[in-house]
Amino acid sequence: MAEFNGDPRGEGRRIVVVASRFNEGITVPLAEGAVSALVGRGVAFDDVDVLWVPGAWELPVAVRRALATGRYDAVVVVGAGVRGDTPPFDFVAGEASRGIMEASRDFEVPVTMGLLTTDTMEQAEARAGGAHGNKGADAALAALEMLDLFDRAFADDGSEEDA
Repeated sequence: MAEFNGDPRGEGRRIVVVASRFNEGITVPLAEGAVSALVGRGVAFDDVDVLWVPGAWELPVAVRRALATGRYDAVVVVGAGVRGDTPPFDFVAGEASRGIMEASRDFEVPVTMGLLTTDTMEQAEARAGGAHGNKGADAALAALEMLDLFDRAFADDGSEEDA
């Protein structure tokens, strides 16, 4: 039985971070965490682009447009939806998540989620560099891990070297 694992290695990778401006106090640290994690794992700073969109609703179309260029090995999505007292949260969060997943599936490229969906602003803050770490950085590392996993498991030569 062959078993494959990926390592979050960034050398030679080109990554785009697609970030929502809505709840900027949360999303800026998420985007910064993603970029820092990518560069810290070997992605050249000049090989990271950041696209800012108005809100979570706009994330899927920006992801699709970025992937359609063929420039990027992976996409890291960051944003913050806080439930609050209004029902639109449920629709926006669910549809944004679905659109992001569909883009990953359709383009067969890793698109990782640092899109927070929390009940309170305090929960979001805890996940944007607070007590629960930085989910933007976590999403960036997941993207690199998936790329390396794909390289190892689906290598053109069929070898299991480095597995």
